[in-house]
Amino acid sequence: MSEYTKQIASLIAEVRSKKPLIHNITNYVTVNDCANVILAIGASPIMADDINEAADITSISSALVINIGTLNKRTVESMILSGKKANEKGMPVIFDPVGAGASTFRNEVTRAILDKVKISVLRGNLSEVSYIAGLNATTKGVDVSDTDIEFNDSTAVAKKAAAKLGCIVAVTGAVDVISDSKNVVTISNGHKMLSNVTGTGCMTTALVGAFCGAENDYFKAAVAGVTVMGIAGEIAYEAAGHKGTGSYHLAVIDYISKMDENIFGEKARINEI
Repeated sequence: MSEYTKQIASLIAEVRSKKPLIHNITNYVTVNDCANVILAIGASPIMADDINEAADITSISSALVINIGTLNKRTVESMILSGKKANEKGMPVIFDPVGAGASTFRNEVTRAILDKVKISVLRGNLSEVSYIAGLNATTKGVDVSDTDIEFNDSTAVAKKAAAKLGCIVAVTGAVDVISDSKNVVTISNGHKMLSNVTGTGCMTTALVGAFCGAENDYFKAAVAGVTVMGIAGEIAYEAAGHKGTGSYHLAVIDYISKMDENIFGEKARINEI
């Protein structure tokens, strides 16, 4: 295990020890899974999106995760007020711009959040992050498009978006790329079956939020969250992939709950560029 991988692996124990409260304003398709992966890694989830309490809940939390997967007008104000409260308190905000580029409303909300809230970590697929970086992007609903995979380089996109937003950017895909505009880490963990389960991207963002809630180095926290999901996806396939996507889905959460420094160190394929 490299020294860098050892540093990332140690964050698992840090999360389990600190049990940070992670406020999620997320989408109703994956809200239960996001809560469960946060619990599985050892943190504590709370899902509060009503305007009457969202900012108050943020004020007692350790990190805020904003996810626009099932976007509606009712929660947009809650997202922005909670983001501002997180900024006021100096806590990390993790933003998942699900489907950015897919509709005028979604694009307007993405711009409003990025204009009004200081983001610590942006986690998205190549199409979503390409759109945010101001590059040509061909959206495919909430999935990455084949055109973007062919023509947009993940490393260049991550660096451009990070420079534009002044935050950590994680572009997840077959090979994950994390950058702060200067430094780049790639992660080669994961399994293609993850793409057959709704919400694994959202769950990855939730995991990043859990690590950010316990670790002030948000770059390392992002690497940890993305790598944990990738490793769990690999082990889950070995254990339950042959049974089908339902069993695989549950196995991913199982192996996040079993994740420790030894498993992480043995399985992680992290490369500092």
